[in-house]
Amino acid sequence: QVQLVESGGGPVRAGGSLTLSCAASPVMSSAICMSWFRQVPGKEREWVAAVDGDGRISYAESAKGRFTISRDYARNTLHLQMDSLRPEDTAMYYCASRTAGVCYTLPTMYNYWGQGTQVTVPS
Repeated sequence: QVQLVESGGGPVRAGGSLTLSCAASPVMSSAICMSWFRQVPGKEREWVAAVDGDGRISYAESAKGRFTISRDYARNTLHLQMDSLRPEDTAMYYCASRTAGVCYTLPTMYNYWGQGTQVTVPS
């Protein structure tokens, strides 16, 4: 059974930075898609960034230029470096993976999810 565990969330001032991590177990194939999503209460889960099975990276418009997704294959870990944080980035952030290499922005296309880590950027 795949387990994804996020960490690194917390409160941060507007304009600050935070790095989220997602530890996967057991060791996962490098040929699968892994993504970050976020969700605010009362709203749909929103795709943020992804690394596909070929290592190609993509970002939501809201994340471009501010967030950096990376995957440490040796440590079986996914990261999300978030810079220039804004109050509207406040959300629960989730790590997700698929059993295939192609990435999608739809949450229903993902097979495994972590429990989430809260990021709060006070206004």
